Amino acid sequence: MSQITTQDEVTPVLSAPDLAAARLYLCTDARKERGDFADFLRAAYAGGVDIIQLRDKNLDAAEELELLLVLRGVAEECGKSWSVNDRADLAMLSGAPVFHVGQKDLPLPGVRSLLGPSVTVGLSSHDPAQITAAAADPDIDYFCVGPLWATPTKPGRAAVGLEMVAHAASLETAKPWFAIGGIDLGNVEQVVEAGASRIVVVRAITDADDPTAAARQLLSRLPELA
Repeated sequence: MSQITTQDEVTPVLSAPDLAAARLYLCTDARKERGDFADFLRAAYAGGVDIIQLRDKNLDAAEELELLLVLRGVAEECGKSWSVNDRADLAMLSGAPVFHVGQKDLPLPGVRSLLGPSVTVGLSSHDPAQITAAAADPDIDYFCVGPLWATPTKPGRAAVGLEMVAHAASLETAKPWFAIGGIDLGNVEQVVEAGASRIVVVRAITDADDPTAAARQLLSRLPELA
């Protein structure tokens, strides 16, 4: 395994202005079947992906940390950002600049006490009350709204529909937020019409024969940020 570098030794690569400019966020598994994790990351970043999160429930902690160090290296090579999902301990050990939690994960004040003020923290939200609370919570730097459509990456999670995107847009918050859940080239324009300027995708890029082209096509459908 690569030598572990603690958070204190790493300068996060995602500053607040960079987060404000981020439009395309990708979640990927470890790509064990294809064996092309690092090359895939480079291809996705080359297509315009702003943030990549490793999300793979089939990894043990040591495997995940090893892959996070690969992700960190590629992200820094490409001048982009990256994210850790759920595991604050691995976020600390890998020096992650972005950390994402769900509604039933670690409490946000605890996350802040563990990771410090420089780490960008995101939260998943699934209904109007959660979306409104996320927009107002000072411990959250960004939030996600979804899943808009049912997706195999979140089995058993009911789709919330485009109404939640419209609700988030109606808040007119300056805090960045991303629509998530089953978004691809076939429906991304509906998501934008509902009020989203930023999206999180999985299969739309991970299943693509050309991840760079897939990312570019998605990005071309998103509006420029003011």
